[in-house]
Amino acid sequence: MNRREFLAQTVSGLAAGPLSAQLVAPPASDKKIAAIVTTYHRYSHADNIVTRFMEGYSIVGKSFPPPCKVASLYIEQVNDLDIGQPLARRWKVPLVKSIADALTLGGDQLAVDGVVIVGEHGDYPTNDKGQKQYPRRRMFEEVVKVFRASKKSVPVFNDKHLAYAWDDAKWMYDQSRELGFPMLAGSSVPVTWRRPDLQPAVGVEWDRALSVGYGHFEVYGFHTLEALQVMTERRKGGETGVKAVQALTGKAAWDAAQSGQWDRGLLDAAVAAVQAKVPPKKQGKIEDDDAQALVYLIEYNDGLRAASYLSPRHCQEWAFAGRIKGKPEPAACWYELPKPQRDHFSFLVQHAAQLMTTGKAPYPVERTLLTTGMLDFLMTSKSEGGRRVETPQLAIKYQVS
Repeated sequence: MNRREFLAQTVSGLAAGPLSAQLVAPPASDKKIAAIVTTYHRYSHADNIVTRFMEGYSIVGKSFPPPCKVASLYIEQVNDLDIGQPLARRWKVPLVKSIADALTLGGDQLAVDGVVIVGEHGDYPTNDKGQKQYPRRRMFEEVVKVFRASKKSVPVFNDKHLAYAWDDAKWMYDQSRELGFPMLAGSSVPVTWRRPDLQPAVGVEWDRALSVGYGHFEVYGFHTLEALQVMTERRKGGETGVKAVQALTGKAAWDAAQSGQWDRGLLDAAVAAVQAKVPPKKQGKIEDDDAQALVYLIEYNDGLRAASYLSPRHCQEWAFAGRIKGKPEPAACWYELPKPQRDHFSFLVQHAAQLMTTGKAPYPVERTLLTTGMLDFLMTSKSEGGRRVETPQLAIKYQVS
């Protein structure tokens, strides 16, 4: 039985009273982080991220110590499935009652070296566009209040998209630029294994690009957009932003493929990359299995046209395919998210820890600012029957190295 199984099976015992606890190895860094989460149950994003910061983790059987020291834990919603409180007691992490206390450790000034915000899961309302209104902006704002009062700031990692609303996301980004603290956010999909290991050179000339995903149009749609953006951002000239987006469902999505608005051949290439590693179950034609497919059309400012395809049935994985100028065949890969060990979250934690320990983001937060904006305006398009939405707000320029 590994550590995670042991902890999962002994939560009730841990809640009843303290047990002796000893880490396999001490934290790799003495940097102190505040962990701020919406809720904390088994396999929640809080568990997948904060637990790794508390107890360490493994990748393909190789163990790694906790990357930093968790100095405080704030849980906004605690319910009967909570494992955050007993884990905190086990690893001697102070449980606090406010975000301010998490950052000041009970004092009146900032007392940590970094902040991890996991605003995913929990009982929060859904708006008319179908967006879960997680309080990521509100939590971030409480963090910024402490920064301003203390007249200093530290790195901040924000799990997944910055906020459900573009205006909130832009405000968060602007705060980091104004106060000068490094920031990182995003999905675990771009940092996971790629099969084959597709690493396009910076300056690649894409003719067309497409990512494949599945599941809820917002919650998993974000991962699918990040699976696209991590590839398209490497194109010649760097990222220049997005001109317009459109969400199409069912017949409208397939008609758009026939009219050339998105590249149907890239869908075959992406699915083939998955099936080369994941034997398919009995399936029919994609058009039959996915009659109600959802397709997000992305028109970039530099003219590149791309799409994200969300499969209802045919492909329950993430993948990418793109056509490179001068190459006869598409470049494609499957993003492997191993289960049950979930190595992709270990990679995400490693990137967040790099931010905390070096003060430098391993990849641009502008990637997630852009995908956050894409997603919000795509939700507008979807809620308004597939209307094309012009996005002058998304003239976001950045380059990767």
